[in-house]
Amino acid sequence: MRQAVFLDLDSIDRGDMDLSKLRQAVDYWEWYGLISDDELHETLASAEIIVSNKVMLTSEHLAKAENLKLICVAATGTNNIDLDAAAGRDIPVCNVHGYATASVVQHVFTLLLALTTRFNEVTSAVKQGEWSRSRFFCLLDYPVRELAGKTIGIIGYGDLGKAVAHVAEAFGMQVLLAKRNRNDDRPGRIALAELLPRVDVLSLHCPLTKETQGLIGADELALMKQDAVLINAARGGLVDEAALVDAIVQEKLGGAAVDVIETEPPPEHYPLLEVSLPNLIVTPHVAWASRESRQRLLDEIALNIEAFKAGQIRNRA
Repeated sequence: MRQAVFLDLDSIDRGDMDLSKLRQAVDYWEWYGLISDDELHETLASAEIIVSNKVMLTSEHLAKAENLKLICVAATGTNNIDLDAAAGRDIPVCNVHGYATASVVQHVFTLLLALTTRFNEVTSAVKQGEWSRSRFFCLLDYPVRELAGKTIGIIGYGDLGKAVAHVAEAFGMQVLLAKRNRNDDRPGRIALAELLPRVDVLSLHCPLTKETQGLIGADELALMKQDAVLINAARGGLVDEAALVDAIVQEKLGGAAVDVIETEPPPEHYPLLEVSLPNLIVTPHVAWASRESRQRLLDEIALNIEAFKAGQIRNRA
């Protein structure tokens, strides 16, 4: 393989990554921080390998890629690639699994602990002088909840879900697992409608598909405990954002923390970001983005390319 193109390197590398394994895997690279539409059309004619994190590659794009032999997705999700069109052209699409598990789990519990300790509220109270005005040595206006003894429900029990469950158990939590669908008869799995009323924490770790779009809407939120909290570090489209805000405002849900939203990046005046609620935390899709995680991702892409050069397909999507 002589020519490879990275379409959106700036979405992974901000000058802190080691690209040596990628450089060694291919004779010639073209690097784009974020390729423009015009540049993409020009590049597709000659590229043999394309690496894309989130740049869309449609059937129209692939029809023009006369020399394309391999697509590497710099992520686990492949919804930015027309897989049917790639298969029709016999172009393998390889993704990366498991690279961000430690980073995502760390972030999930950062969000969960921020909610249960009311971290944002108590630190704000200190800055606003509430502690200084207190008659006591501590400020008890923002009661903290313990995770020990609470129940966490997990939707999506792959590498991430299993790792979250492991840490939850270390906190002394009981773990419940949701069925994938009504035909899921695996032991230890329970229907979503049965799981939701029992959990103190709901954590989402499933992919976004036609079946999971809007998985958690008003009806599902209504089944949850009034003081339960929702954590979403998977995909924004899993949750009906308007229903989520309404449930929190109406005090029908204890709170939520999300690292993903339906439209990323959000436009100005995005509804979920317009509300100011102490028990609604939004972070900008960074659960996966530890330095170590991003380096593992790039190194795994290099391995996918090396495997292809050796006549093997590694991590085929």
